[in-house]
Amino acid sequence: MAIQYTGHKRHFENDYLCHASTMKTFSSPRLFLAFLLFAFSSDGCNKSNSNESPAIGSYKVIQAFPKLSFTRPVDLQHAGDNSNRLFVVEQEGLISVFQNDPDVAVKTILLDIRSKVQDQGNEQGLLGLAFHPDFETNGYFFVNYTAANPERTVISRFKVSQDPNKADPASEQVILTFAQPYSNHNGGQVSFGNDGYLYIAVGDGGSGGDPHGNGQNRAALLGKILRIDIDKQENGNLYGIPADNPFANNTSAYRQEIYAYGMRNPWRISFDPANGRLWAGDVGQNSFEEIDVIENGGNYGWNTMEAKHCYSPGSGCDKSGLKMPIWEYGRGYGISVTGGFVYRGPTLTGLTGKYIYADYSSKWIWALDYADMNNPINTGLVQADFEISSFGVDQENELYICGFDGKIHRLQSITN
Repeated sequence: MAIQYTGHKRHFENDYLCHASTMKTFSSPRLFLAFLLFAFSSDGCNKSNSNESPAIGSYKVIQAFPKLSFTRPVDLQHAGDNSNRLFVVEQEGLISVFQNDPDVAVKTILLDIRSKVQDQGNEQGLLGLAFHPDFETNGYFFVNYTAANPERTVISRFKVSQDPNKADPASEQVILTFAQPYSNHNGGQVSFGNDGYLYIAVGDGGSGGDPHGNGQNRAALLGKILRIDIDKQENGNLYGIPADNPFANNTSAYRQEIYAYGMRNPWRISFDPANGRLWAGDVGQNSFEEIDVIENGGNYGWNTMEAKHCYSPGSGCDKSGLKMPIWEYGRGYGISVTGGFVYRGPTLTGLTGKYIYADYSSKWIWALDYADMNNPINTGLVQADFEISSFGVDQENELYICGFDGKIHRLQSITN
């Protein structure tokens, strides 16, 4: 999400033409300043990949619910209860619910935890929402937010009240907390896999360059994808450890919650409903953004690697045992990846089975065809006119886009 600049130093970009189109897209002084920090720091266009498809149809971005507006929407979910409702997470600490109807004009506040949420930093706030697989019967949902005094991430469970559009704010049960040394790189997604376990995307703790070495430290939760069983209570915790977690029952003091590691700031993870494959967009440091397919026990390289390239040390790093991203892109395309979804919806048939993702800052939306995992093909679909913070799907797997223009959008085909 949001641009990762805290603690960064970026080098001068000589090729103005490489960034001319990106430069025009910034809509606020803060974003333009962030671009300048970036532009005086990168080492060339770094486009990296040449597998660019010319076209797979023509698309435009339209407002999905023109009569509704939100403040910094960062997540969109459905409850899996066939109610045809959508839930939008607002970064300051609100969750709104409304009927999935393009003419809807009314939204209801499901949960207001603004008094609990620390959102002073650009990347802090209420960042993720996931509904329990048995939500219809137990009414449980889970959130991921940052809190202060001390600075920390909180994974909590809430329960809806007798009114299905209202949560009971007193029902909070804190499942897991861990300290955050800086205000950025919080990750934030929570999502249930087909296995019924809760997956939690966690950034490396922030600043720049992973100064505490969290990405490769298996004794720390930061810089990881976590997986826990929230239907068990074990060892004094309000969750259990799945037996096939890579470090379950280890004797090396590694955190047993870890599913995969070596992440910098996994901003949005998602499961492909067709096969259960877990996808992640991991925000880069100076030069490259990456798309990963997450596997149990995988080490995705940070901060030894930035995408497919040595980071620390800058050359000659040991890549043995590291998982390479399925796709990377450099500064010619953008500077902050927003992970998306494999499209399985009913309307955009030309995108079926392709991974749809975006860049927050350049505002480009792409489709990644990974039919050949070793030779994926990337296609630019459309450039939005707003910062893209997140994607979400409804109960039919139709895709939606959360924009920092305060609107929820969707793609529409304009192919003749």
